[in-house]
Amino acid sequence: MILHQLIDFDTLRVIWWLLLGVLLTGFALTDGFDLGVGALIPFVGRNDVERRVAINTVGPVWEGNQVWFILGGGAIFAAWPPLYAVSFSGFYLAMFLVLAALILRPVGFKYRSKRDSAAWRSAWDWALFVGGFVPALIFGVAMGNVLQGVPFHLTDDLHSIYEGNLFGLLNPYALLAGVVSAAMLILHGGAWLSLKTEGQVAERARLYGSWAGMVAIVAYALAGLWLAFGVDGYAIVSQHVANGPSNPLYSEVSKGGSWFGAYASRPWIAIAPIAGFAGLAMAVLRLRAGKEGSPILWSSLGIIGIISSVGLTMFPFILPSSTDPNSSLTVWDSSSSHLTLFVMLVTSVIFVPIILAYTAWVYKVLWGKVTEGEVTGNSDTVY
Repeated sequence: MILHQLIDFDTLRVIWWLLLGVLLTGFALTDGFDLGVGALIPFVGRNDVERRVAINTVGPVWEGNQVWFILGGGAIFAAWPPLYAVSFSGFYLAMFLVLAALILRPVGFKYRSKRDSAAWRSAWDWALFVGGFVPALIFGVAMGNVLQGVPFHLTDDLHSIYEGNLFGLLNPYALLAGVVSAAMLILHGGAWLSLKTEGQVAERARLYGSWAGMVAIVAYALAGLWLAFGVDGYAIVSQHVANGPSNPLYSEVSKGGSWFGAYASRPWIAIAPIAGFAGLAMAVLRLRAGKEGSPILWSSLGIIGIISSVGLTMFPFILPSSTDPNSSLTVWDSSSSHLTLFVMLVTSVIFVPIILAYTAWVYKVLWGKVTEGEVTGNSDTVY
């Protein structure tokens, strides 16, 4: 028997669907608080020193946190080529906005303190705000569009043709999903600042973070109701051949009904939205109670629950087509080859634990609060 045949093709597809979810969740949990802190900088810091305190809670770790973003993009490219082709071409302008905003972060970190000018530093503080808020919003907008279906179709030779535009992506439901994403990550950033800072910065972080958490709860509930009653779901009419080739056109897909039919056939998946609401609510309560360590744990649970609720509700779809449902991409028909998925799995089993171990070591070394005295006393070595 050939080694990669030890795991059948469909099992590998599900494994990589799960791993993609893990990578995206890992990005939201780590780089998510970076984005949230960036969006909070102009509000939690009332003077230059306080803003530098906030910046230095993420300055040493944000580059490492971006690894999860790169890994997620790489996993899409290698494990789900059709998904990469359609999403990265169709969402090109939206992704350009995200990249432009993300570029502001390293530039802002490096150049903010190069001049002792209030106007100069204030401009970079708002650049860091844009670098945190815009990606958090656009990621949610993208997810809202995926839930509604994306306007594309596949030709007979599997060439993808995108039929939408940037303004079409900015529809009401997608913007509501963007609010969920942005508020969720700002809550996460507030929880991180409450853990890593003290005094007025921590107090303001708890205040703004808890407000963001309440917005996230309301927006998530509204998005769920809208999804249940106002967004068409997708269903596979004729199933692909088990362990068959990756060709979306081999399946027949219908559009209509509700995504929430998944909860009737798989009631256990309700644990995801329950975790989402519980995590957000407990994070808000713990922030308002002035706690330090527990809010970040609860906000992490909320993020895991919200992201999982989307993936589990849509399964096995990963990118539905609103204009040609039969072109929709699913777990079963849009993956790389059996051998490719197996080789990638072996590689991941080796290297992901190394990445996790190194990340844990870095956070252990950098553990502790960032204080005003530390910032003012080490102006040449901190941000």
